[in-house]
Amino acid sequence: MSEASHPVHKAVRRAYGRIAATGSGCCGPQSSCCGGGNAQGVALGVGYSDAELATLPEGANLGLSCGNPTALAGLRPGEVVLDLGSGGGLDVFLAAQRVGPTGRALGVDMTGGMLARARANAVQFKERTGLDNVAFHEGQIEALPLPDASVDVVISNCVLNLSPDQGQVWREIARVLRPGGRVAISDMVLMRPLPEAARASVEALVGCIAGAALVDDLRAMVAAAGLVDLVLEPKAGAVDSMLPGDDPLANQLRGLFPPGARIADFIDSLCISAHKPV
Repeated sequence: MSEASHPVHKAVRRAYGRIAATGSGCCGPQSSCCGGGNAQGVALGVGYSDAELATLPEGANLGLSCGNPTALAGLRPGEVVLDLGSGGGLDVFLAAQRVGPTGRALGVDMTGGMLARARANAVQFKERTGLDNVAFHEGQIEALPLPDASVDVVISNCVLNLSPDQGQVWREIARVLRPGGRVAISDMVLMRPLPEAARASVEALVGCIAGAALVDDLRAMVAAAGLVDLVLEPKAGAVDSMLPGDDPLANQLRGLFPPGARIADFIDSLCISAHKPV
């Protein structure tokens, strides 16, 4: 089966296409795939500041984050940054401001609606900031449409868990990074195996849970890709921010876990950093 026809890709593309079209969530008007209806509240809860969010075009923040990778990446002027699964462009626009006019901020997304939204936002971004250093490419993160050794930094925000072949994603990350390049990724990672009902649920998949890798598997994939100096740091409070008690999707997900168990007992948002050897 080709990557383009993989059922996981089809489910993710449908769900995120609806979000791109409506600005609302996967399972109803008050919820989003990885957060509640309050996109601003989710973003603040996972590590963005009011000042950062104020620089964004309207509609770039869809409440789909589980961390703030641009704050982790130590971006410098003139660098080339690639965001995997760039959505409405939130992290691309923040990265573009950090790397400045001599740098580039690139996004890759497989959902046409998200690309259209991000490219429309890029027009607003240029008008607001004067920066013309962003570009959005259509493609899957398992087969990035970029040359070898072409970027300094790879970032991503709550997206790798949606891939049906995360090992291949890590190999692609290593391929496009220049020697000495680095990774700064926020993603959902399993601390222990999920209950079967949650693992099999498409709703949990699109909610950034069922596809999350076990932490030991993540370590193995990063090492197999040839990246070094792996650091995994939990993002305190991120899961609660993403799954508030008044969110329909969050409550649906809670019903897939044993009575008394918390989702955060099984899964956490981790800040993932690593380097490509020189």
